[in-house]
Amino acid sequence: MAEVESFGLDHTKVKAPYVRLITVSQGKEGDKISNFDLRLTQPNETALPTAAIHTIEHLLADLLRERLSGVIDCSPFGCRTGFHLITWGEPTAQEVALAFKAALIEIADKVTWDDVQGVDIRSCGNYRDHSLFSAKEWSKKVLAEGISEDAFERKVI
Repeated sequence: MAEVESFGLDHTKVKAPYVRLITVSQGKEGDKISNFDLRLTQPNETALPTAAIHTIEHLLADLLRERLSGVIDCSPFGCRTGFHLITWGEPTAQEVALAFKAALIEIADKVTWDDVQGVDIRSCGNYRDHSLFSAKEWSKKVLAEGISEDAFERKVI
């Protein structure tokens, strides 16, 4: 079986919310892809409701691309505690944390339902399972706790 890095991570040692570089992979042509852990809440203590994380996912798809070059994908963890962010190149955890923080500030303070893309039957596989209210409340909670650029030691940006 292939070794999956996140299954080897001691989830009892991390201190959420944080941004963590998981790995940098290099392709045959030399291109590099970075995989980040954007953790919103402490693993095994709480998880975001599906409607909240789903709406945050749709918003981050746009907001992170506006703030960080090379974004390939931002997808929620099945455990509903955060997201994988996949990018071209090698942005630092601090650069990603600053972009993530700015996106959450916009979600918490500015975003309206009209800003949430892909929430109709044609463009979303589960369009009924969204909550902008919950996305805003979770964004405020994460911002109040502070986003760390280190998963194991609180270095709030």
